[in-house]
Order: sequence, then structure tokens, then C-alpha cells
Amino acid sequence: MDPFEVIPTGGALGAEVRGLDLRVELDADIVRALRESFLDHCVLFFRNQLISQEDLVRFTRYFGEPIPHVRPQPDRPIEEIFVISNVTEDGKPIGALGSEEIPFHSDLSYLPAPGTISMLYALEIPDEGGETMWANGYASYEALDHRVKSRIDGLRAVHRHPIDALNTPEPTMHPVVRTHPETGREVIYVSPHLTHHIADLDLKEGQVLLDELIAHATDARFVWKHRWQVGDLVVWDNRCTMHRRTPFDDRHRRVMWRTQIFGAGAR
Repeated sequence: MDPFEVIPTGGALGAEVRGLDLRVELDADIVRALRESFLDHCVLFFRNQLISQEDLVRFTRYFGEPIPHVRPQPDRPIEEIFVISNVTEDGKPIGALGSEEIPFHSDLSYLPAPGTISMLYALEIPDEGGETMWANGYASYEALDHRVKSRIDGLRAVHRHPIDALNTPEPTMHPVVRTHPETGREVIYVSPHLTHHIADLDLKEGQVLLDELIAHATDARFVWKHRWQVGDLVVWDNRCTMHRRTPFDDRHRRVMWRTQIFGAGAR
């Protein structure tokens, strides 16, 4: 097995992986070691990668089967690739999500089978802004008072996208406390962007609790910020983290490729 290094960020989560060229196929031992590190650190990032869309899809398959994003995009040669960009060409956007802030969320939690693992590869980035921040749901859950843990045990929350056309006909509900299917650890699974309300409480009481949980889960002690460089590939676990993007000047280009893996409903 070729040697590689996993260097923790020193923050609430995340680690850099050094010594791998993702243009080449990785052997099974390396893949196993990467997956173990991924479960330990929740977010992995690789610097200075010069990969193609085919390379990104192949790398994604080490973690699961990439699936085309549910949001419509222009026809593209490799449909598993979702383009995230603020750039327009011939008056039409080449990708999605623009340049504004995107609040904390876990990818696709508004679906019954939400996102499990996401990957993002940076081709063009602005000089300032557009950073991504991840919050560690394990750490925030573990830091809760025992009385709060008892109160939220068994509660469910409704998740909805702000764009109503993206939602399912029936409300999507997930547990407020989710159990990670691979680690068995518990995690807070609510977010300011996609969690609409707590289903098992009246709206006023539920909103107070939801606000408290979100404020706790996004506290700075549980959050790490990634400052992008061209050639970065970042892999994150939506089952135990949520993330947000800071805004940036729309006059500056940001172009990224994303792949996503969907899983069973949260439990």
C-alpha cells in the first residue's frame, strides 16, 4: 500500500490527506484506510488535485454509488456531476447556487432518503468569501445536557426546501437525534436551512426548542472553516455534519464539481 498521511485540522472536525494522486485508481487497502479515516474525521480534504470528471466519479465510487442530483441542470456529458457556480454563459447559468450565503444544512435532508456523502472539487474560486464551514453533530450532541438529551429523544422534525417545487408531496420527517448507520454514534440532525418544524410538539414550543438546538449545534466550538484553493477535493459525511457557505462577490467566478451519494432515511 502506498503511504499517505492523514493530518487533523486541529479544529472541531476534518483532516487533510496528503500523498495520494486521485487521477489513478487506488488499491483496496488504501480505500479501506481512507474510509476509516473518513468515519473518524467526518470531513477529508485533498489539495492540489488535477482530476477530470471521470476521476471524480471513480473516486466517489470508493464510498458509494454516485447518483445524479435531483435538481435540474443543463445537459452534461457525465450526469453524476452537479455543477455549482455563479457563472453565466450566453445569458444562462452553467450551474446552481449562485453567490449568496447558504445557511447550515445537511444535504438533501428534505428528501426521505437524504444525502449521505458529498464531494466538492474546486476549479475556480473567488479571492475572498465562498468558504465552507462544517459543524460536528457528534460533538454538539455529546455536549448537550442530559435533560435535553432525554427531552429530544424520539422527537421527529419536518424538513422542507425553501423552493417548494423541490419538496416531496408528503412531509419528509427525520429524527431530531439521528444514529449514524456505520459508527452507531448519535448526532443532532436539524438545521436552520432545511428543518421546518418539530412534528411532535406544538409550533411555538417546537420553534423555541429548534432555535435552541440550532444555536447549540452551530456554536463556534463545534465548527471548522475550510478556505478553498483551486484543486481542492473535499469529502464530507452528511449523516453527522451540517455545513454552510459564506457569500462572495458575484463579480468573481466560482466553479465547482459536485457528486453525491444518497442513502436510506435517517434513523
